[in-house]
Parts: sequence; structure tokens; C-alpha cells
Amino acid sequence: MNKRSIRNVDFAGKTVLVRVDFNVPTRDGVISDDTRIRAAIPTLNLLSNGGAKVVICSHFGRPDGQIVEEMRLQPIRKRLSEILKTTVHYAGGPTGTQPAKIISQLGTGDFALLENLRFEPGEEQNDDVFSQYLASLADCFVNDAFGAAHRAHASTTGVAKHVPAYAGLLMEREITMLSRSLEGSTKATVAIIGGAKVADKIQVLHHLSKKVDTILIGGGMVAAFYVAQNNPGGATVITEADRLAAVDVLNAGGAKVVLPSDVITATKFSKGSTPSLRESKNVADDEIILDIGPGSCKKYAQVISRAKRIIWNGPMGVFEWPAFANGSIAVANAVAANSKSTSVVGGGSTAEVIGSLNLENQITHVSTGGGASLEFLEGKTLPGVAALDDAID
Repeated sequence: MNKRSIRNVDFAGKTVLVRVDFNVPTRDGVISDDTRIRAAIPTLNLLSNGGAKVVICSHFGRPDGQIVEEMRLQPIRKRLSEILKTTVHYAGGPTGTQPAKIISQLGTGDFALLENLRFEPGEEQNDDVFSQYLASLADCFVNDAFGAAHRAHASTTGVAKHVPAYAGLLMEREITMLSRSLEGSTKATVAIIGGAKVADKIQVLHHLSKKVDTILIGGGMVAAFYVAQNNPGGATVITEADRLAAVDVLNAGGAKVVLPSDVITATKFSKGSTPSLRESKNVADDEIILDIGPGSCKKYAQVISRAKRIIWNGPMGVFEWPAFANGSIAVANAVAANSKSTSVVGGGSTAEVIGSLNLENQITHVSTGGGASLEFLEGKTLPGVAALDDAID
């Protein structure tokens, strides 16, 4: 990574503004998955133990520049305090005079959390006035929010123009692991790509076709690939753009593209639908493809077992519904079982599959970034990464 990291930097006596991604899932106001909070703890602890005053900031939800009571960060601050085993002070804001007053009262190693950044319209507008305001709260800036690195917002790019800017430990690991997964062919690099529409993943597929050796296709976009091969795609609406995108991938050269030989279908997109097993050429016109079939699960597992590097983005089917989860489960278990490989899992839904099976410890790296990891795999430059100061040789 060619960006400055917080490793081996003396932050003693400094006030550090840390951008994290605490946009965690909640149910009825209760955090249902605190993975993103836990992922930031190493960075927060390093700064605190190094003698810094740590000012934490994050967005949550989409309040569109207005104060929405249900989107305040109080539940997150409470959970963060529990994990850190210390009080995380409420800094108020995200604008006004209160944050500076609270921050001035912090002691060495103390933490404070600003209110939801997206309560301020200037955040998503990357407004320079708000960027300067955030910079005025600290001596330096640390971005540990890889999940928001694909957004050019005031707290991800704008603030970095006004104070020294470093990558946090999570940001550093995300960039390093995703980069390594695409560096030079090992002749056994496998990408597993799922998702609903091929048009949404076309750039990823094109980029990966030049970087990996085999691409395994799953998810709803299987239908478009079937149609591209003049096979029936069932009841899924396949636009001409989807079909042409699939044709482009199949004809791109480079990586071998493998499609499922069988699929699980249903006549209705419903959790309670009766699943049917169909060969790739026998999907009925009134059926929707909702998962890959058992034959494909076995074949994909065999390919994965021989891989030295594995990249996985997107589930194989509607894994939230038990009848259509077997493909994603089979792939997850196959990736976890290949202990000799370097495995990188990206995308929120894919990470959920891994988490639901408690396989995190058997995966080399589970990315915290959904859209960010996807854009990275497309070969795009992430604004939140580009804004950080370059490393000094």
C-alpha cells in the first residue's frame, strides 16, 4: 500500500479525527450485527494507547441532510463503549460549538463520538466548509472506513485536504488483501461472482477476466448467461443489455467462465415457494432461477478445492430463504475448507453468508465494504483511498 499508515507514528498529545464505518444493521433500534464496530477496534486502541485524544465520526442510514431521531448514534455509542470497556463520550454535532468544547475536555486516551455525519447536508455534498470544520476539530485525520471509501464525501476526502491524513489498520488491511488477490496469476486463481443482474457486475467480470483463471457464475444473473448461450432463462426478465453483457463476458477471453449445469427454480419469488431442480437447458418459461443446483455445487466445490487464491463476491442464490440457500452454503464451506488458499470475501450479502455459518476464522479476509470492495474489484480508484497522504519512502 502506497499510503501513509498509522503504524509507527507518534500520536501522543494529538487529537485524531477517525472516520469509521459504523453503518451497522439494526432491528427495532437494536444492533443486529456489530462486525463493523469490532473491525475498527484495533485502530481505536492503537491511537488511544499511543496517547491520543480520539474523536470518532461515522454516518448511519440515509437521513438526507436532516436530523432523524431514529438515526442518532446513541445505540452505536453504547455498544462501542461496551466493546472498548470504557466510556465513549457524546461529542454532539456534527456541526456547531459543542464538539470542540467536548473535545477540549477529553483526557489522554479518551474517546468521543460525533453525531451522525449525514445530519449535515455538506457531508454528502463534500462541502469544503464542512470539511474544514471537521479538520478544525483535530490535529490529524485517520480514515478507517473502507466501507465508505468509494464515496467522495466531506469526511472521507474533503477533510484530508486540510490536515495530515493516514490509513487506519482496517483500511490498510482491506487494500492490502484485495490488492494481493488480484496480483499476478497463480494459474489457480478463482473468482466466484453472484448477484441479481449481470449488468451490475459487468465491469467486475471484465476486470477479473484479465486477472484470474476461472470465474464461477451464480445468482440471478445466471439467467442472462443462459440466454446468451441460446438456452431458456425462465421467467426472469432479461434485457438486451443484460444479454449483451453476458455475451461480452463469455467472449472476452482470458479467464474460463463456468456456468451452473443445474439450478433450483420456483414459479414464484417467495420464501415458501416449492423448489424444483432443472438442468441448464430445461428451465421452464414460468420458472425463476433462485439458486445453483447440487451438481453445480459439487463441480464448483471441486474447482474451489484446487484454487490457490479465491475471490468471492455475491451469493449463489436467495440465501436468506432456506430452500434456496444450499448453493451459497456449499460454496462457503468449500472456500473455508481450502485452508491452503488465500481467500478474500467481499460484499455485504456474501459476508452475511460466511457469518451465518461461523466460518470467519477459516477465511483469510472478509471485507467490511460492499460497494467499496465491488468497485475495487472493478479496478476503480476509491476516492477515500486516493485522498490519503502518500507514503514516504
